[in-house]
Amino acid sequence: MQKKINSALISVFYKTGLEALVKTLSEQNVTIYSTGGTQKFIEDLNIKCIGVEEVTTYPSILGGRVKTLHPSMFGGILGRRDNEQDLKEMKEYNIPEIDLVIVDLYPFEETLQQTNEEKLIIEKIDIGGPSMIRAAAKNFKDLTVIADKNDYEVLNEILKTQDGATTIEQRKSFAAKAFEVAMNYDIAINNYFNGTIIKPLKNKTVLRYGENPHQQGSFYGDLNEVFEQLNGKELSYNNLVDADGAVQLVKEFDKEQKAVFAIFKHTNVCGIAVRDTLKSAWDAALAGDPESAFGGVIITNKKVDEETANAISEIFFEVLIAPTFDDAALNILKSKKNRIILQLKNYKASDKQFKSVLNGTLVQDNDEGNYIEWKETGGKPSDEKQKEELTFANIVVKHLKSNAIALVKDFQLVGKGCGQTSRVDALRHAIEKAKQFNFDLKGAVLASDAFFPFDDCVKLAHAEGIDAFIQPGGSIRDKDSIAYCVENNLVMIITGQRHFKH
Repeated sequence: MQKKINSALISVFYKTGLEALVKTLSEQNVTIYSTGGTQKFIEDLNIKCIGVEEVTTYPSILGGRVKTLHPSMFGGILGRRDNEQDLKEMKEYNIPEIDLVIVDLYPFEETLQQTNEEKLIIEKIDIGGPSMIRAAAKNFKDLTVIADKNDYEVLNEILKTQDGATTIEQRKSFAAKAFEVAMNYDIAINNYFNGTIIKPLKNKTVLRYGENPHQQGSFYGDLNEVFEQLNGKELSYNNLVDADGAVQLVKEFDKEQKAVFAIFKHTNVCGIAVRDTLKSAWDAALAGDPESAFGGVIITNKKVDEETANAISEIFFEVLIAPTFDDAALNILKSKKNRIILQLKNYKASDKQFKSVLNGTLVQDNDEGNYIEWKETGGKPSDEKQKEELTFANIVVKHLKSNAIALVKDFQLVGKGCGQTSRVDALRHAIEKAKQFNFDLKGAVLASDAFFPFDDCVKLAHAEGIDAFIQPGGSIRDKDSIAYCVENNLVMIITGQRHFKH
């Protein structure tokens, strides 16, 4: 059922994009009600506008805190057009029918980012806006509500193609979005007052599917804040999960350091290396496990050059993430139309992690930092190169699924075991992968995401030539592994910080 729009109430903070819509409403002889800065904006366009004060007979009072909160306005929004008693009362009290409500909200979250001054923050808590949005959305059978500036253009097109009318389906869709806007606004205010960390669900993007084709999937958030997509198809659910893991890993490495290249597959880093040049970093990362790299997500901390782009293009990959690209490199990488190329921006990430379990949600802090202490407990202290390689290995193992072991040699991941139900199995898997690609483990270092429950891991690793270990410690049998390292003159670092990842 289509409803013709004959009157509109417009009161917005953001005016960008509003002009075209207001002009369309004027051309269609829609009566416009407004107040404050929005009224001035409309009148400056030489478009007739009735001030809300003329309807309510009350001026804007209390420093602008009370403007539209009046029965004459809310009656016009909530009045049911198929209810004779409602229509009778509206006529009796000279309440105009409102067919369209365009309202946005004071920038509360933006204000939080700009100041800590409570007085300024409190004044950016909108009262009338959410009330009008909820009222209009509730009465979607009779009204159209626009609560997001991104929908100005959408409504404008509807009005032009449907002769100034909207369908019940369109009104219900706008109403659903309006309730979402109001909900997220209230969540932000709740988080401020209560110090809670409820995650608002906004900017929904429907994905092709979820983790598997039979699962529906969606992303809530603005990916444009994180990446500029330069090429390729739409990001999938699994692409986003791996991209998140890849970005979290590369953030561990300062941009001013040497070139770092990493390859992610199924949320685990399967190849990573640090080198003086980007091309050599790529070659070493790929060599660590060229089989697993197929179809992966790859990331670097440096500008991608032409030489490296040519090398990368020799394998199939889903996503490439970098801070920037040479023009020549970008032309090479764009040769495959579905290949996803993302330019990483400097964005503010959440400091919390969320996971749905049972009938609720788990929330935890991000796993920040890599060690609490650096305690030399082995038969000899680590030398400078070992310190650097052990630090590197400890970062890598942090980004592998538990139980996890990372084997590193010359700042290259040469073997990894992840997602295993016992630590010694993770080590066996890591050694097997290293041997598969002909790496000599003599002089390699080992990082474990959690303590060694027995001395079997250090014994097995030592037998393969590994002579330096880093682990958090905390087992009641730490002394067994430490004693073996002391007896065999091996390096053992205790960090005091576990890095489980599930």
